[in-house]
Amino acid sequence: MIHFGVLGALELTTDQGDRTPRGPKVRKVLALLLLNANQVVSVDALTTELWDGEPPNAALSTVRTHVYHLRRLLAEADPDGAEEAGELIVTRPPGYLLRLRDNQLDLRLFGRLVSQGRALIDERRLAEARERLDQALSLWRGLPLADVLPGQLLTGHISGLAELRTQALELRIDVDLRLGRHRELVAELRDLVAAHPLNEWYHARLIDALHRSGRRGDALAAVDDLRTLLDRELGLQPSREIRQLQYEILTSHDRWGEQPRDAQRHHWPAQQLPHQRGRARGRVGVAILPRTDG
Repeated sequence: MIHFGVLGALELTTDQGDRTPRGPKVRKVLALLLLNANQVVSVDALTTELWDGEPPNAALSTVRTHVYHLRRLLAEADPDGAEEAGELIVTRPPGYLLRLRDNQLDLRLFGRLVSQGRALIDERRLAEARERLDQALSLWRGLPLADVLPGQLLTGHISGLAELRTQALELRIDVDLRLGRHRELVAELRDLVAAHPLNEWYHARLIDALHRSGRRGDALAAVDDLRTLLDRELGLQPSREIRQLQYEILTSHDRWGEQPRDAQRHHWPAQQLPHQRGRARGRVGVAILPRTDG
């Protein structure tokens, strides 16, 4: 069977090995068809992607040639099922459709596993949900379509794929916190904070994980670090959530490592994943509590 991958470098593999096309425009056509699997991709969309809205006079025949080469490649990649493989790409006005099963494309498998994880969260089967989300995240091999030079359509798709991964990662972190895996999360959250320094969601999870791991001083230091960063970079104070976390740390008499009193504190409904990332959010211009270690 032929398998495709977009969650990393573009891949087309069979039991016989890697059969990924090498030509840059053929790779673009394949990538766009994969990202719209089982849906028609118009010739206009293909020409927009290939020539950034300025197609040559021979654009239509060139697109047909690229599709012909892809069909031949698919048939050669799976000689035992050559007839079926050659019919994966179907002519369907106003363009072409790539017919795939879920288990043939890593992106579709990723989506199925994340959906299963969400359903298990709703059923409060958190350990199983974590396993599904881990499986989904393990499918990622790097930046999506990392070795394809994207045009304007693929650029939008790639941004969307990165966002899907971020949402799945945050959902898995949420589950880990609800399972009491605070200590295990600290190192990963420190890496995420370093990679996304203005993302307060990651900072909040790190502060909470440190506190519930018995590291009260480190948690308060993390609040101070965030306050300094936001003031220097944006001229802002930390969000309401961060201030509430600091207040809880300063006034808490909970036993170290216990679950949050409010089990919903780290939980979003399946249809409402964590909010946008990459910049400060939830801004309220109120000064943060003064730090005390008493």
